[in-house]
Amino acid sequence: MNRVSVRVTSTGKIQQVEADYVRKVGRAVNAATQIVRTAAIDMIQRSPKTGVTYKRRGITHRASAPGEPPATDTGFLVSNIYAKVDADNLGGQVESRAPYSRFLEFVTVNMEARPFLFPALEMSKPRIRAIFSRLK
Repeated sequence: MNRVSVRVTSTGKIQQVEADYVRKVGRAVNAATQIVRTAAIDMIQRSPKTGVTYKRRGITHRASAPGEPPATDTGFLVSNIYAKVDADNLGGQVESRAPYSRFLEFVTVNMEARPFLFPALEMSKPRIRAIFSRLK
């Protein structure tokens, strides 16, 4: 049987193209995580609160109502929201490291949820999609 074949191999250019694309994806992932982080912080600091008003240590505080983002009091929650990109640049996460974060985000036996991370992600999705749609 007679055959003719050709072999196509990479000359190294493909690795450079791949590395450039991974860098672009890493920048997009970083931008996306920062967008979500900023949205979560803004929700905590700027969204109106309709919960109970009370005084503690001589300071008047307006709490959030169930379903609203938590009201800021000391700034500890906000200062413990971090965005980070995975080592491979292909993913990232926004996390709140305040010990009580999960109790705010999800309902507990004693308190209705005051979510802030998942709503921040949801409201950020159009901007994130736009960033990734520009990757070519």
